[in-house]
Amino acid sequence: MGEIKLLDCTLRDGGYVNDWNFGHNNLVSIFERLVDANVDMIEIGFLDDRRPFDINRSIMPDTGCVEKIYGDLDRRQAMVLGMIDYGTCSLEHIQPCKDSYLDAIRVIFKKHLREQALSFCAELKKLGYKVFAQLVSVTSYEDDEMLDLIRIANQVKPYAVSMVDTYGLMHQDNLKHYFDLLNEHLDPEIGLGYHAHNNFQMGYANCIEMMSQKTDRNMLVDGTIYGMGKSAGNAPIELIAMYLNHRYGKKYHISQFLEAIDSNIMNFYTPATWGYNMFYYLAASNDCHPNYVSYLMEKRTLSVKSIHEILGKLKGDKKLLYDRNYVEQLYKEYQDIDVDDKEDIAALTEIFKDKEVLLIGPGMNIQKQADSVNAYIQRKKPLVVSVNFIADQFGVDYIFLSNSKRYLQLATALSKKGHSFKVIATSNVTKTSGRFDYTLKNSTLLDEKAEIIDNSFIMLLKVMIRVGVNHVALAGFDGYTGDTEQNYINPNMEYSFNQKQAIALNKYVSSVLKEMEEKITPEFITDSLYV
Repeated sequence: MGEIKLLDCTLRDGGYVNDWNFGHNNLVSIFERLVDANVDMIEIGFLDDRRPFDINRSIMPDTGCVEKIYGDLDRRQAMVLGMIDYGTCSLEHIQPCKDSYLDAIRVIFKKHLREQALSFCAELKKLGYKVFAQLVSVTSYEDDEMLDLIRIANQVKPYAVSMVDTYGLMHQDNLKHYFDLLNEHLDPEIGLGYHAHNNFQMGYANCIEMMSQKTDRNMLVDGTIYGMGKSAGNAPIELIAMYLNHRYGKKYHISQFLEAIDSNIMNFYTPATWGYNMFYYLAASNDCHPNYVSYLMEKRTLSVKSIHEILGKLKGDKKLLYDRNYVEQLYKEYQDIDVDDKEDIAALTEIFKDKEVLLIGPGMNIQKQADSVNAYIQRKKPLVVSVNFIADQFGVDYIFLSNSKRYLQLATALSKKGHSFKVIATSNVTKTSGRFDYTLKNSTLLDEKAEIIDNSFIMLLKVMIRVGVNHVALAGFDGYTGDTEQNYINPNMEYSFNQKQAIALNKYVSSVLKEMEEKITPEFITDSLYV
C-alpha cells in the first residue's frame, strides 16, 4: 500500500479569513510548530503577482518573496509548497526550483481551464518543482470531463492530483466515486489527494474515508489547524493527525497543533469565525455558490424557506458560477406571485377616501419624537398604517406587510393582536393559515431600476397613490446612518449598511419622493434624512 502524507494548508487556505495578514511572527511560529509536529507537507501561502509583497502576509507576488519570510527557517522533514490559482501568477515570477525555498507548487483551476492549467503545470515541472494539480469543485466534473482531465494529467505526470471539495458538497459515496475513477485511470506514480471543506460537517469523516481506500499510490490528505479556512472551514489537521497516529502508527506531535491553536490561531477566530453554520449548509445542500446565499440573505426580505426554494431553482453550471443578475431574476420571479387585487384595491380606496393618513416606519425617531407623533394623532385623528412592524403605542389601524422574514418574526404577535387592526400584505408574503385582510400584487409595487427593488416605504407610498390618497404624514422614516449606528427601534430589523450604501439609499428614496410629488404630498412629522 502507498504512503499517506499529511499536508497542512493553514497559511494558505486559512488566509481567506484574515486576508492572509497573519503577521510575520505568526507566520514563523505556525511554520515552526508544523515542522515540530512532523507534518509531511506545509503550504506556506499563495503566489499571486497581483499582490505587493508584505512580510506580514502569506500571499506573495513571486517565489523570491518566499525566501524573505521563511528563508531562515529549518524545514527539516517537511516538503514546502506554494499555491497558484491558475492565471494569477505568470511563469516569469517563478524561479527555478534549485534557487527557491519551495519544493513544490500546487496549481488550482476550474474544470473548463484544465487543459491550459495542466500545460502550465508542465512548465513548472521543467523548472524543477514537484507539481500538484488541484481540481476546483471536483463534484462539478461529469465522468467524461474527469476522464479527459486524467488523459491530460497522464501526459503531464504531476506529483499528485487532488480532489478539492470547494463547497463542501461531498459525502462518502461521491468521494468514493471520484476516488475510484482517478485511482483506476491515473498513472500509478501520480499521487492522489483530497482537500475538504466542512459545509456538511463531513470534512473529517471524508478524510477518514479517503485514508481507508486501498491503493498502491501515495495519498495526500489536507487539513488546517483548528479547521481555519473560508466559509465553513476545513478538516481540522489535529484530528486527522490524531487518527493517523492511532490507525496507522504515525508519529505526529499533537501538542504542537494545540499550541498553535492557542497561541496563533485563536487570534483570528473572533470576529471572523469559521465553521459549520446554516449559511454554508444552505449553499451546500443546494450544490451552489455561497454568494447566492449571501445575496438572498442580505435582502432581509425572505424567510429561510423562501431562500431554500429560490436556490432550488438554480440550474446547470450557473449553480457554481455565481451570477448576480441571474439570481436577481430568480428572486423577482419568486416574488411575483400573481393575484387579482382589483377588489382589495377598490375596498381600500373606499376606506381611505378623504381620510387623513399617517404612515409609521420603524425608525428610532418614533421613540425619540413620540410626543410629536401623538400630538399629530390627537389633532388629525388619521388612519394609522405601520410598515412591517407593530407600533403598539400609537393605536395602529393597518399593518402593511411586504417582507416574508418580517412576517415570520411577527406571526405570533399578529395572531394575538390581529383583531385590533387589519393587515395589508403584498402577494409574496404567504400567511401561515387563512388569508390576509387585503392582498396586493407585489410586482406592481416594485421599482425595477433600483438597487433594492422592494423598498417597503416606497411600495407603501405606491399603494397610497393607487387607493387615491394624495397627502400622507410620515413618522419613523428616518433614513439610514450606516456603519454601527442603530437605525431601527427593534435591533432584529437592522440591515448591515456601510456609510456609502446608506448615503446611496437615502439619495434614492429622496429622489423617488420628488418624483411622486405630483401624485402625493409627504409631510414628515419626525426628523428624516430623506428631506
